[in-house]
Amino acid sequence: MNPCATDIDAVLKSRRSIRAFLPTPVPRAEIEAILEAASRAPSGTNTQPWKVYVVTGESLARLSQALVAAYDDPRRDSLYQEEYAYYPRQWVSPYIDRRRKIGWDLYGLLGIGKGDKQKMHAQHAQNYRFFGAPVGLFFTIDRILERGSWLDYGMFLEAVMIAARGRGLDTCPQAAFTPFHRVIEQHLALPESEQLVCGMSLGRADEHALVNQLRTTREPVGGFTTFLD
Repeated sequence: MNPCATDIDAVLKSRRSIRAFLPTPVPRAEIEAILEAASRAPSGTNTQPWKVYVVTGESLARLSQALVAAYDDPRRDSLYQEEYAYYPRQWVSPYIDRRRKIGWDLYGLLGIGKGDKQKMHAQHAQNYRFFGAPVGLFFTIDRILERGSWLDYGMFLEAVMIAARGRGLDTCPQAAFTPFHRVIEQHLALPESEQLVCGMSLGRADEHALVNQLRTTREPVGGFTTFLD
């Protein structure tokens, strides 16, 4: 096998969602290099639908505080709603089975029992603290763009995560931010023409954190591929 392919495979397979980061700062030049590399992601007729907002330092702290307050608000479900459905409205197998497995694997690792809503709430709230990461990334898309551009966006997001791994950094892509798009919109001064796609935490993994011992499973190639000769 070509050594380059081996290196690329290693980076792809080492990517995982990190849920505890070290506070070590990431230089702006490194963030820019990641985004520059990721900008080579393909998009239909080179439309490049991605827009990125990078939040660090005091801006990150203020936004985190506002997001945690919104998440803890007893009126949350009536005050904050997602703009688009990330997950299906009706779950079926095998998707619901995979969703349940990762949930219980995570909670089991952390010693959170079924029905312990307080601890589940506290763990989910770590999303809004960016899991301790020094960098928060927010991705928006122009509202006039259609489903094809969202497909392009997925390739860009993957490119960001792989470019980060190639530099020894880690990420956690987070749809958990989407219900609180109004809070984020205010803090980032987003124009009304832009819609929040998702957020992402970026930094260096705390390899000693228990939560980062979680390893997700993947279907074998034969489980999702049909070869026709």
